[in-house]
Amino acid sequence: MDIAEILAGWLAGQTPQMTDYEKLLAAAQQHPEQAAGLDCELSVAGIAARAKEFVAIAPKIIQLSKSMQYTNEPAILRTLWELWLPLAAQLRAARQQQDQPLIQGILGGQGTGKTTISRMLQGILHHWNYPCISISIDDLYKTYAERQKLLETQPRLIWRGPPGTHDIDTGLEVLMQLQRANIDDKIAIPRFDKSLHQGQGDRVDPENVEPAEIILFEGWFVGCRPADPQVFEQPPTPIDTSEDKQFAREMNEALQAYLPLWEKLDRLMVLYPEDYRLSKQWRKDAEHNMMAQGKSGMDDAEIDDFVDYFWRSLHPELFITPLTKNSAWTDLVIEIDAEHRPCAIYRPTTDK
Repeated sequence: MDIAEILAGWLAGQTPQMTDYEKLLAAAQQHPEQAAGLDCELSVAGIAARAKEFVAIAPKIIQLSKSMQYTNEPAILRTLWELWLPLAAQLRAARQQQDQPLIQGILGGQGTGKTTISRMLQGILHHWNYPCISISIDDLYKTYAERQKLLETQPRLIWRGPPGTHDIDTGLEVLMQLQRANIDDKIAIPRFDKSLHQGQGDRVDPENVEPAEIILFEGWFVGCRPADPQVFEQPPTPIDTSEDKQFAREMNEALQAYLPLWEKLDRLMVLYPEDYRLSKQWRKDAEHNMMAQGKSGMDDAEIDDFVDYFWRSLHPELFITPLTKNSAWTDLVIEIDAEHRPCAIYRPTTDK
């Protein structure tokens, strides 16, 4: 009996048995770096404690998965067991160790599962009476009018997203309010509608939320640090022309202004494709699916231009790969395979 069959049996109402615990423990012991990264206790007692939590939360997670159009129940149960549940427990423990709400940074690009992991963590933590909210760096975009004005001085910022297109002061203020909120407060969280102005997007009315114990702050370059300027002497493709190199240098300098925002993070996890180039294919897959449903979308050539633009601004090899190796900045790395599945979970082991 494999892991998925054991978990499915519990979901169907079977009582967990000692033989189940032993099999699950043996499976976990094959990946000690994953257990260490998620603070999992490699013992029968640790497995039994997680089993109790699993049985209590699994029906809710299956229901949540269906609402998100996920139908592969065995994969959902296994990911719940191996990642979402122990990660939620890790965040709960981290919150208990400090005097104010925990701010968890989540860095991840297209297709890495930022939305999924955020929704699942929220569901589990709410079940444990740990209110949890999610904020995207996309919610901090400057207004449409501000970005149009920005184009007058920085004409290469043709798409929102790179450093310089966000309202950093608003982000800092919101995170500080969430950290200091009293139980009866309401905090105005900025929200952004990407469909406005023919897809250019604009700020909309904020969402008033109650104080939370855990804040998930996610985005495609959350936590990224400026690179050594020398890396732009011989940068990776598609930073090819002198104009590309100048744009990359400007974005690197603009990233400096985001460091006060990153300093508000208590923890950072990186959702890291096993090959960063997968994100381009994932974007194409997403656009193809949209068009198959009769919605508008970009063709493959447009997607190549779009993704290359972001790689020129903050190339994954220069800004994300270093985070996966630096324990001073990153608490957890979750590698994602070509099928969007977690394939490795670990803590960085160096401080360089």
